[in-house]
Amino acid sequence: MNYLITGGAGFIGSSLANYLVDKGHSVTVIDDLSMGKTENIETNKITFINADVRDLESMNDVFQNNQFDYIFLLAAIASVADSVERPIETHNVNFESILYTLELARKTQKNLKRILFTSSAAVYGDEPTLPKKEESVIRPLTPYAIDKFAAEKYTLLYNNLYELPTSAVRFFNVYGLRQNPASVYSGVLSIISKQFTKLLNHEKVEFNLYGDGEQTRDFVYINDVIDALLLVAGSEESKGEVYNIGAGQYTSLNEVINVFEKISGVKLPVNYLQAREGDIKASYADISKLVSLGYRPNYNIYKGIEEYFSALLARQ
Repeated sequence: MNYLITGGAGFIGSSLANYLVDKGHSVTVIDDLSMGKTENIETNKITFINADVRDLESMNDVFQNNQFDYIFLLAAIASVADSVERPIETHNVNFESILYTLELARKTQKNLKRILFTSSAAVYGDEPTLPKKEESVIRPLTPYAIDKFAAEKYTLLYNNLYELPTSAVRFFNVYGLRQNPASVYSGVLSIISKQFTKLLNHEKVEFNLYGDGEQTRDFVYINDVIDALLLVAGSEESKGEVYNIGAGQYTSLNEVINVFEKISGVKLPVNYLQAREGDIKASYADISKLVSLGYRPNYNIYKGIEEYFSALLARQ
């Protein structure tokens, strides 16, 4: 099969790209490297195009000169804080580029099997009901969340209005190799893993934790995420539908730190600070809709962190 992945040099996109190439597929990646890294792409078998998804001429060339079976839309400015500071620029990436890409696909792709847009659990905002279901109240609190939800709705509209085969997913807290702990939008597990790596290198570190550590999230390992993405993209039932991608379980930050301590054999000094205003105390996904397609997470939090941290140490 012939795959296109926008944002394919980032954490999730590159993980998907490398997996697909290993399975013998043809993969084209578009990324402007503003957040992604070329070293994330582990093989020269991937066709890499250094381009901004807002560059209409470059995007038009790609779509006019190629026929894709599957298109995964992962390009985004993933920083919520960035969207607050620069709402127009992030809107252009997180919404307008998606709409333009959908329209390009409608006009140029004759045998397309699926476009899959990657949205975010951020669309649920601070609505307190748990677990989060796809039909839960949507209460986006930031420009990032608003753009994700709007792009998600347009993606599904193209399926229903234009018969362009589309689906969307909402990521919860994805973690795994290639996630950049130095990034302002990085997941907390990659930041914690960096601290434990320093501890094993006999460096003096401490971890600032805002709140009591009992705040919970639905942490889902990258390998399960890839399985879910391909399952949704390959299902007839999923056309025009949105799916939560998570583990369907909640884990506190204290539990996460405890798992790292058990695996590494060292103890992390934690500096508990006052909780930040606006931080959500608890969140986790209802994944029953995804399970109905055949999804079965293979990683609990211990197994996922163990594999992730071992792979991270092997790269040191």
